[in-house]
Amino acid sequence: MTGNLRRRTAALAVAALASTGLVVTTGSAASRPHDGRGDRHDRAVLREYAADTWASFEAMAHPATGLPADNIDGDLDPSTRSGYTSPTNIGAYLWSTVVARDLGLIDRREAKRRLAQTLDSVADLERHEDSGMFYNWYDEATGEKLDAWPGTGDQVYPFLSSVDNGWLATALVLVASAEPRLRDQAREISATMDFGFYYDPAVGQIRGGFWDEPPADPAAVLDNYRDRGPAVWYTGHHYGTLNTEPRIASYLGIAWGQIPPEHYFRMFRTFPDTCDWSWPEQKPVGEWREYLGVDVFEGAYEYRGMQLVPTWGGSMFEALMVDLFIPEADWGPRSWGVNHPLTVRAHIEHGMDEAGYGYWGFSPSSDPAGGYREYGVDPIGMEPSGYASDQERTYVESGWDDPACFRAASQPAEYGDGVVTPHASFLALPYAKREALTNLRNLRADFDAYGPGGFYDAVAVRSGTVAQRYLSLDQGMIMAALGNELKNDRVQRYVARGAVQKAIRPLLGIEEFTTSPGS
Repeated sequence: MTGNLRRRTAALAVAALASTGLVVTTGSAASRPHDGRGDRHDRAVLREYAADTWASFEAMAHPATGLPADNIDGDLDPSTRSGYTSPTNIGAYLWSTVVARDLGLIDRREAKRRLAQTLDSVADLERHEDSGMFYNWYDEATGEKLDAWPGTGDQVYPFLSSVDNGWLATALVLVASAEPRLRDQAREISATMDFGFYYDPAVGQIRGGFWDEPPADPAAVLDNYRDRGPAVWYTGHHYGTLNTEPRIASYLGIAWGQIPPEHYFRMFRTFPDTCDWSWPEQKPVGEWREYLGVDVFEGAYEYRGMQLVPTWGGSMFEALMVDLFIPEADWGPRSWGVNHPLTVRAHIEHGMDEAGYGYWGFSPSSDPAGGYREYGVDPIGMEPSGYASDQERTYVESGWDDPACFRAASQPAEYGDGVVTPHASFLALPYAKREALTNLRNLRADFDAYGPGGFYDAVAVRSGTVAQRYLSLDQGMIMAALGNELKNDRVQRYVARGAVQKAIRPLLGIEEFTTSPGS
């Protein structure tokens, strides 16, 4: 796999964006053109971003265990490490270490030392015996499973998330491919992980996760049984939406023979266009098609003349984080190859034109006012309340035009203090490189948005409030995106091979979304 199709798709996306003129139509930040110094300058800038982003991981990784903190303050003071980590955080540090090596930020000896230390710690983490899955929260300093939250002492109920384990498993696949000297160790850990434990054959979808003892809220539990193994307490939901980040767990479960391939087509592109499903964001357009004996409603949402498959909340990382590791645009040219550029275009049009922020890229991140919150482009999310793009939580109600289940549309008069996260621009690099570089440069120039670990996590662009901290997850997305951009999709090539390529590429290749770039 060379990534050539992905690059051609990206070129078409950039051409489509340029034809709209949207990058130079709104606000002072939008009107500044790129400096035009060419690819060599762009690569130098991206390498600077990578070096500084890697510095945040050097600070977050605990020297005793090689496990990264979930987050750290913007000054990278080790005393501000969060005191907890997760399977996703650990995975992000593992793949970021490989990227740092490949970019020459650290040498091969240091990379191997760091990877080996982290793998040793992961091998010693307590995990659920029957599924081989990892718990959601550990102390990064000791590797102990958390039973109380640092700082508050509140009880932590032992939960095992399907998507979080998916990201750790992805990193283990990547390390096994990228560092042959650690291949056996990485494979030994991943060999215990059974994604079939999350699969519900009655629905054909995977569950969000489970507790191995009664949770705090019994109402959150779907059931306390499974068809094999001991009793567990499952979440009250399945991951039923295709265009969200949990599909990485689906891909691995299918590739490893733990989940049937038909599962891919059991997930919803959108819910059907009937009154029984009239509660989501808008009435979809689309048609029914059959794949592997499964009837699939190939639904799409309409937004500013486009037709695209929505995510659950309208955020960038739901749509594009998986694409960092699985070449979805290459393998699904009639599905993801069309949809991913449209998602990026929707974010740009929302930020630059519809909301008029002058910046774009909306994704779950630190809240500049404190804490963590979801952000997105509400109209391209299925969730009824949506992920708003601003602090005021300004939503769009698209409505249904079916008289049997009529719901009037409602459009906001204005948007408030938009929250932009830099990792969204890095995710967009394959599909709108020029726009992404310009957006990042403007964020850095116009706000106190850049520190010793690279871009801070989020910026409220009207108030100028910056969330000056770093998150392992978001920094890991940035490192993976830069590894692909600067090394010809190498991060993808580490993962998308062998069983993954054999099982997943045919599934993506046969599908056609009901998508359209519009006029």
